[in-house]
Amino acid sequence: MSTDTRVTVTSDAVLDAALTLFAQRGYHGTALSQIAEVLGIRTPSLYNHMRSKHELLLTIVDETTAGVLADFHQAIAGTTDPEQRLYQATLVYARRHATHTREALVVNRDTASLVQPHRDQMQQRRREHGYAMRGLIADGVAAGVFTVDSPALASFAIREMCVSIARWFRPDGEFTAPAVAEQYTRFALRIVNAKSA
Repeated sequence: MSTDTRVTVTSDAVLDAALTLFAQRGYHGTALSQIAEVLGIRTPSLYNHMRSKHELLLTIVDETTAGVLADFHQAIAGTTDPEQRLYQATLVYARRHATHTREALVVNRDTASLVQPHRDQMQQRRREHGYAMRGLIADGVAAGVFTVDSPALASFAIREMCVSIARWFRPDGEFTAPAVAEQYTRFALRIVNAKSA
């Protein structure tokens, strides 16, 4: 009996295995044969669940960037207070990088490996989040509750700070994901010199 007949593999399992390997080795450092090996199947059997390695990367980046934007819009809904909006937006972004570390590593390292037009589409989605964060900070400056010379630079600093969480956070480490997200959010409020910080 061959390995393929004994192992039941789903499309979700293929995507999950690819996500793990892309996060560990990078997109270009991962071969389809390695994904198949993790799943206990032959490489040709992968094509029952995907069209290409590129399709796996696109799915990961698409779902992750869409999730970031959905988090952002949900977080700021229902409040017009600039400080609360920045607090909530940073909180969900920091928490996502602690709870979705594989996705964060892949998106931040391998989005440039997508072919066109997908690369531009995904990069535009990431820029949309950056512009939205910048807008929150600019609103706070205009309202007199934040004091920064450059909302764009402050936004970049906050987002990069949160992105870094995925590189060091471990669920079994000293800090929990909620605790890290809360502390990073307080750092963010200090970056913009929020009145409450």
